[in-house]
Formats: sequence, structure tokens, C-alpha cells
Amino acid sequence: MAIEKVGVYRKWLEPVPKKKGKPIPKSEWPKRRRYCWIVRWYGTNGKKYGKLFKTRKEADRYAIKLQNRVCLGKADKPKKVTLHEFRLEHEQIMKGQVAYGTIQEHMRALKFFENYIGGSIVLSKIQPRYAEAFIAHRLASGCCPSTVNKDIGTLRRIFNLAIEPRGYLIEGKNPFAKIKKRKTTENEIRYVEIEEYRALANESDLWWNTLISIAYGSGLRRNEILHLTWTNIDFENQQIHVSPKKETAETVEWEPKDHEKRIVPMADETAQLLANLQVQAKEGFPYIFISPKRLEKIRERQKVGNWTSRSEVINNLRKNFIAIRYRANVAKCTLHDLRRSAITNWAQKLPIQVVQQLAGHSDISTTRKYYLTVRSEDIVSANKVLNDIFAKVKAD
Repeated sequence: MAIEKVGVYRKWLEPVPKKKGKPIPKSEWPKRRRYCWIVRWYGTNGKKYGKLFKTRKEADRYAIKLQNRVCLGKADKPKKVTLHEFRLEHEQIMKGQVAYGTIQEHMRALKFFENYIGGSIVLSKIQPRYAEAFIAHRLASGCCPSTVNKDIGTLRRIFNLAIEPRGYLIEGKNPFAKIKKRKTTENEIRYVEIEEYRALANESDLWWNTLISIAYGSGLRRNEILHLTWTNIDFENQQIHVSPKKETAETVEWEPKDHEKRIVPMADETAQLLANLQVQAKEGFPYIFISPKRLEKIRERQKVGNWTSRSEVINNLRKNFIAIRYRANVAKCTLHDLRRSAITNWAQKLPIQVVQQLAGHSDISTTRKYYLTVRSEDIVSANKVLNDIFAKVKAD
């Protein structure tokens, strides 16, 4: 922020004219000496900054705008940094602040953008038209609108960080701020009926039956389930605690999405399945779904640097679930669809803010779409309403 008030002054463009060999008086300078206007201010680093304008009106407007930023502590001239330097710095700074997968998504979007406009461009020189051209290029290269919309959102958030707190851009200079997302058709939520859930459970062993029950009943994400330990299970209150894991001799470091702890309910059936699984578990081993043998493999990969938080905790999980689905003769669905179905069930009975907390959604708009999901029983109810109306019309 500036340490002195912003000032507007004349900037003389030629030497002082002379009359009879002597400089003319200062009172005559404005009439006989060419000039423009300059806005001057000092930064917190003590350096003097200035910007030239043709008219006093333009200079005054800029000075007022700059003084407002001074009051907010934002008047320093942005530091110069290239897009490439910013990308490398961003990767290091974000470690520990967001999930590993989020950092990877940021790097993916930044690399695509850097490859398009060049890494040597100074961040403050990136114009909105460059951002618009980049998005048009992504669409022309075959990317679907939903992927492009994800790029827009990701890059918009990243460049907001370049404004505050990093100070590489001034307020209002995010090149992606006004880039509109492309219109897309929302995919319908695949609701798994209770009969389909039963069919899946009947074709599963105890390990898979328990995992499916937690997904369908308690609405946990895949990795939240796989990283559960016995200490996360509260049998007395029938609750599951989703919490981060530290790197220890017994556990692998892991963070839930959005780094938030939460507590979710579990059904009587799920509690019984967990109790049955605990009977078979190795005494003293913390994990429910990660076996001691699998943990050894993970440790081996960690030693050679071949393990990240995005690595598959359990191999072939998707493939094995598809096999169960085929045996159960259930239409296409995923483990995440079981979670979505749990949230949809909650949405029929619970307030939206409660469902948001149970689901672990940071944005309530994500939760809101589950209140719009149409289940098969809803279709049946709608049909009944229609039939009742037509029956009344015939009777009349």
C-alpha cells in the first residue's frame, strides 16, 4: 500500500522558455510551456511510481481510483512475474493448502494455458482476449464444453490468487473473470433403487457387502470408505467419523476432500456388517478395508517414491464392482452412484443444510441438485395424480 497520499501534478515536456535571455516567470509556464499530467505515489518499498495522462480530468479519475485502493492497502505496483514462473511457484505454495488432486487439476489447466500463449508472457500482460481465444482453442481441439467449463473455473480461481494475496495483478485484472461458461446439458443423477442395492449385496462377499452398505447408507466417497479405521466407527451411537490420517507406522497419510471432518449416520444393517467384518479382522490392525498385505505394498511403493495420495488404495476396485453388477443383473452404475443415492434419500426428508453437512459438500449448490432428482416412486406418484385427474374428467 502507498505510504503517502496519491498526488496529481503537471509534467513539463520542454525546458523553461526564455524572454530576453531570462526564464519566464512560473506563473506563465502553463500558457507557454507544453505539459501533461502525472499521478504519483509511493509504494511500501519506498519506491516512487507514476503514470502519465493527457488531461487533468483523466489524471484525477485515476488518482481517485488509486486512492481508494490505497485505503484498502492495494496500491503497490504489481510485481513482474512470467506465467511459467507463476505456475512453478503456485505448485509449491498450494502444497498443504488443498488436496493433491486439486493441485494436479490446477497444474493441468495452467500447463494447457501456458502451452497456448507461452510461458514467457508477464502475468500482468495477459488480456481477457487471450483467455477467450484459449477457450475457443480448447473447444476447437475437441474438448467437451463441461471440460472447458472446468478449465474456466479453475483458471479463474488461480488468477484470483494472483491478485490477492500474491499481488501479481491489480484488482479487476483477472483475465478469466468475465469469461462465460458454455451451456451444457446436466447429466441425470443415477439413482440406485433399494431393490438394485439388495441385488448387489446378494452377489457380494462380506468385504464388498460392507463397503456397498456404507456407500449406499452413509453416503461416503470411495476413498473415505477405504481409509476408514476401526477408531472411526462408533458402534454405540451408530455413527461413522470421517477424519484425516497422519503418516505413522500403522497408517498412510490421507486428507478428506476439502480437508473437513464430519460425522455421518449408519444403518443397523451396516453396523452389523461391520461387526461381522471386525470378527475376521487381524487384531490390532487399524484399517477396515486395507489389508495388512496391501499396506505392505503401499509402504514398498512409498520407499521408491512411487506413491501419491492419488494412487489406487485398492487395485481393480472399479473392475471388481462391475463384475458384481453384472452378476446382480443391475443396470450401469458406479460406487459413486451409491453415494449419490444416499444423498438423494436424505434430501427427501432432511433440510438442505443438514444434507450438505452429511454429504461433505463445500458448496450448497452441489447439494441442491439432489433435491431435483426424480426417483421411480416419484414417477409412480405423478402417474397416479394424472390418472386421478383423468378419472375425474370422465366422471364429470
